[in-house]
Amino acid sequence: MVKHIVTFKLNGTPEVRRRVASEFAEALLALPEKIECLRSMEVGINENPTEDWDVVLTAVVDTMEEVGEYARHPEHVKAAAIVGPYKAARACVDYYFD
Repeated sequence: MVKHIVTFKLNGTPEVRRRVASEFAEALLALPEKIECLRSMEVGINENPTEDWDVVLTAVVDTMEEVGEYARHPEHVKAAAIVGPYKAARACVDYYFD
């Protein structure tokens, strides 16, 4: 299986960043019911005000090819559009695990 871990740094006031992170998290957490290859989704919103990154997601799929399938799925694209206008930076790691 593959873990797809992505973290986002957002632009805006702390209130805007928190609102966008919450809306994004809600949309992401609905994806396992909508995207067949998506085994699970976990989302965390940063609670530490001394850190710069705002939200992290961990998605689990079976294969690296399914990471791409998930990324292109219209429901994922719709969720990503929530964070898009506010995205200052994004980092991603995909790795196989047992």
